[in-house]
Formats: sequence, C-alpha cells, structure tokens
Amino acid sequence: MAHHTVSIHHVEQILNGAARRGLAAAALLQRAGISEALLEAPLARVSQAQYAALLRVARHRLRDEFWGLLQRPVPLGSFAQCCRLLVQTPTLGDAMRTGFRFFHGQLDEFVPRLRVEHELASISIVPRAADGPPGEYAQRAFLFLSFGLASWLAARRIPLERVEYRGQAPAHAGDVDRLFQAKVAYGREQYRLWFHARWLQLPQVQNAQSLREFFRQVPANLVVKYRDRTSVTDRIRRMLRSRLHDELPSLEEVARTLALTPQTLGRRLREEGQGFQTLKDDLRRDTAIELLQRPDLTLVDIAVQIGFSEASTFHRAFKKWTGVAPGEYRHRAH
Repeated sequence: MAHHTVSIHHVEQILNGAARRGLAAAALLQRAGISEALLEAPLARVSQAQYAALLRVARHRLRDEFWGLLQRPVPLGSFAQCCRLLVQTPTLGDAMRTGFRFFHGQLDEFVPRLRVEHELASISIVPRAADGPPGEYAQRAFLFLSFGLASWLAARRIPLERVEYRGQAPAHAGDVDRLFQAKVAYGREQYRLWFHARWLQLPQVQNAQSLREFFRQVPANLVVKYRDRTSVTDRIRRMLRSRLHDELPSLEEVARTLALTPQTLGRRLREEGQGFQTLKDDLRRDTAIELLQRPDLTLVDIAVQIGFSEASTFHRAFKKWTGVAPGEYRHRAH
C-alpha cells in the first residue's frame, strides 16, 4: 500500500527552526531516517512516518514543543499538560476553549481563537507581532495540529467548510489541500479553519486511559489518522491503487463506479482541493518513492508495478514529479 508522502519543504522548515537554536541538520535527519541528499532536490518527498519521526526527534533534542520555530521555547510537557486538561471537559467546544486559553500564556508570536458566527465556527491564528517564515510555519502547524487534536477528542474527523491561509499559494499547495481535505484560499489576513458550529456540541469522549495511548503515538496519529476515508479523494485513491499495475480507469469509468456523473465527480474533487489527473500522478509518485526503497526491485520492475509500459516513460514522469530521475532519487534517499 502506498501511503501519502510529505514535501521536503516541511522538513526544511523544521530544520530551519533547529538551526536557529544551533542544532545541525545532519543529526536530526539521521535519527529520522531521512537522507540529507534529498535536501538538494526541491521537489523531493519523504514518508509521513519519516516526517513524524523528525518532529519527534527535533522536539526532544531542542527541548521545545515547537521545534525552535518561535522566539521563546515552549517547554516540554506543555502539550501533555494541556491534553490532560482537555480530557476533563464535557464537549469539543469546551475542550477547544480550554486548550486555547492554555496556550495564550505559552505563545508570544500568536494566539489561537475560537469564534462562532451564525451557523459556522472558526479556529483562527491571530499574530501578536511581525514574524518571518519560521513563525509562519509554526502558525500553520498549530492550526493543523489543533484540527487533528479536535478530531481525536471527538473520535471522528471534523468536516471543514473552508480553509484560509495567509500569503501566496506555495509550490506545494496541493499538499495543504490534501492535509485538510478541503480547498485552501490564499491571500487572507489570518490562518483559519471554518466548520459547522454544531460540531462544538459533540461530546469529548477521551479519558486518562486513552490519553496514555495517544501519547505513545503522537505526533504520527495527528499527521495521518483522521483522514476522511469516505471522501471522494480517498475512495478514488483506493480504487486506483487496486489497478495501479494496469491501465488506470478514466474519469468517466470512475464516475460510473461511484454512481456519479463525470461533472459531479469533478466538482466533488475540486471541493476537496483535488484534480483527477493530479490524484493519479500523486498515487504513482508516492508508490514509486515507496518502491525505490526496495533494493530487490529494478527500475523496470517499479515502472511496471505503477502502470508504465516503458521504463523511459517512467523516468520522464518521475523526474517531472520530483525533479530528479528515479535512479538518482534512489541514490540520494540511501
């Protein structure tokens, strides 16, 4: 099974935070199982497990819950202390308010806020002072991890109505759409998530016992667990994965299988921040990256397994996806 991969951009941001505290990249990357040579390929990808390992290693080496991204370290144990408060609350809304109040005293650069406007609620990240790229990444990370934590507290994914980001869309904007499973609007004043206010009334179902298991899996569980497996994107990805070594079905074939018109399927994908061709390319890319870690497979073997009849076509496609040829990528990744 091919898991989703993570842009090398996210690795670079964590390394930037570590560098601000004088910690060299090599030691962190080695512990996380990431080749330093991948940093030379701007379109390179790492596995979700590698990215989660990097977050975990950087957190412990820096003694900072926010990986050196903020001016003042957030002491280790702060996240755990906050979570112990959250599992004592009755509803998801109460948990969010409790958590955001807790971090108001921990963060200098920004504050998280929960607001309700008519039928919609929002989580916004409000800057307290001007900040550069490291602070920006910390804001984005806090927003996403808040969403993941809220989903864990309610034991279900909270459907998002829309997502707003500051600044211009980055080269890896598709990654952001996939993380939230929603289309992200850029150029806004704040980082913000919108969802129906009724979800705030969901019961908070976790307790001290489930919290211990949660701590054993964090941060990987927040990065990967609460995807909407019933979303059109995930349903199509599973369908395509089962036929990856053959000719992939067309949009029309997939639409018939899902009992949708092609127009409706295209619209549903756009609502989730996806396109059909991009979805196919991403699946092939992620599968190829996973298979390149297996020394028993030749490049021809990998090309066949992901549906290319000729190795040369696979080479061209892989270089378009990652910026380097598959053989060079395999060399850099080890």
